[in-house]
Amino acid sequence: MLWLMAPASTSADAHDSSDVVRRLRGGTDLLTSAALKRLDAEIPWYRELAAEDRSWIGLVAQSGIAAFITWYESSSAATYNAAEIFRAAPPELTRSISLQHTLQLVRLVVEVVEDNAVQLAAPGQQRDLRDAVLRYSREVAFSAAEVYARAAEARGAWDARLEALVVDSLVRGDTDASLRSRASALGWSGTGSTVVLVGTTRGPLDERSTAELRRACRRAAHDALVGIQGDRLVIVLGGEELRAAADSLMPRLRPGTVVIGPQVADIADAGRSARAALAGLLAAPAWPDAPELVEADELLPERLVNGDPLARRTLLAEIYRPLATAGGPLLETLGEYLAQGRSLEAAARALYVHPNTVRYRLRRISQVVGWDATVPREAFVLQVALVVGRLSAGAGDHSGV
Repeated sequence: MLWLMAPASTSADAHDSSDVVRRLRGGTDLLTSAALKRLDAEIPWYRELAAEDRSWIGLVAQSGIAAFITWYESSSAATYNAAEIFRAAPPELTRSISLQHTLQLVRLVVEVVEDNAVQLAAPGQQRDLRDAVLRYSREVAFSAAEVYARAAEARGAWDARLEALVVDSLVRGDTDASLRSRASALGWSGTGSTVVLVGTTRGPLDERSTAELRRACRRAAHDALVGIQGDRLVIVLGGEELRAAADSLMPRLRPGTVVIGPQVADIADAGRSARAALAGLLAAPAWPDAPELVEADELLPERLVNGDPLARRTLLAEIYRPLATAGGPLLETLGEYLAQGRSLEAAARALYVHPNTVRYRLRRISQVVGWDATVPREAFVLQVALVVGRLSAGAGDHSGV
């Protein structure tokens, strides 16, 4: 609005007219009223604002017009600071009105003042008044941009601190009832599943690199949070097709292993995904041939040896117990097949069955738990799960599983 106007130098002749200043002072209410009427008549989004916000706009408009008159009257115009105009309104107003809307209001109020210049200025002084209004409004437009830039910078700094707090809460497993609300304040929509990626940085990330990484994450997934904890990078992704999203981020995360935790229902459960991914990152050096982007559950044996209790529970819950519950000779066949060096014929002889029977049972195992005993790496995971299960159930006693 005309609240968006700032100092500029004008000719002394224009400033010497006390008659114009008197007319301007007398017309302040007229200008403010005319501006607000046009806002209400011509700008739909202004009519949709809350009554409190509309009242703040009126005060700022009035403040801007009064400040313009003071500036116009003074012969040392450059001494006035237009940013003072915006102190009439609370900082929260920048959230209700965008910079684009603010500049739209500036143009409208300038038009109102120009339209009333004939009434406010004596003949011969109207052009000077119009020029002064245009110069002042230009400077105030720049002041408005500064106000919004400072507000955006303050919000950005606060968002960065809040984002770091949310990610740290997930890493520590401190997921209280406020986690969803804090994530929502950062724009987290909660659509789809959630996964956590953990990797390491090769040296500190500067502000530009961090900003680019955040933008890349938000392009890759519907929701994204980024936490930088020293040389450790924690990325929380939400939405659909999250594995594909993680793959698309790998060019920005190389070199080094990146571990992706298991998918969970929503961000409230993301602590489990984060803990698995962090444990996987610590254990990853024990698997030299691990892919650059590796799932935490693919590192279950290494995590177990490294002392991760979550890996033990996962091996029991997702491999050993489902096989025991499935019934039949699946556990026996798996144990014999692995003991015989993954030889179908040797396992068949030990079990007194045909090799095709062993082959069928191995396929059945793969269907039940999703791990294929005929693949060397997956056979290793199954063998570790079998050891953990046997220790848990007691020596050769699976009835309590």
